[in-house]
Amino acid sequence: MSLHWPNLLTWMRVAAIPIMVVVFYLPSEWVSPTAANVTATTVFVAASLTDWLDGYLARRLGMQSKFGAFLDPVADKLMVAAALVVLVDLDRAPAIAALVIIGREIAVSALREWMALLGSAPRVAVAFVGKVKTTAQMVAIPFLLFSAPIGPFETLVWGKWLLWGAAVLTVASMVHYLIAAWPSLRKEQ
Repeated sequence: MSLHWPNLLTWMRVAAIPIMVVVFYLPSEWVSPTAANVTATTVFVAASLTDWLDGYLARRLGMQSKFGAFLDPVADKLMVAAALVVLVDLDRAPAIAALVIIGREIAVSALREWMALLGSAPRVAVAFVGKVKTTAQMVAIPFLLFSAPIGPFETLVWGKWLLWGAAVLTVASMVHYLIAAWPSLRKEQ
């Protein structure tokens, strides 16, 4: 395992997860609800930006590694899952949408691992629908974490709509990956 800049940024993203979570459960004398919302939103957005940055740096500086390729999606899934669990607990996100998203992440991760064992990993490489799903999640979650109007813009309302959209895209992307993997999976039966 090499600790160069891209991997360090990914580790920082993992380390930011407890901050994003704990801030909501501190006594209100320590952190006001508004401050908790702003802090969690800022941490999530900053972590999301480092996701783009670590990939860019790895490619640009020729620092791509197998460990980085493994850790990067794990960090993303941990961050999204932690945020969704907190949002469900705070009654800001529908539990069904969160379960669909988290369940899909687990299922597709397992599918990718299985396909890698079969030597067919390229069949389940990240597809456009998966990127759109991730974008919808990465916009919805900060809206739900912030959970306060910005002028006439209701972040909570828009966040919930976007999360439902992300859940639909989540199912669509899982179907896409299952169809792509099916020929390899059939050979193994």
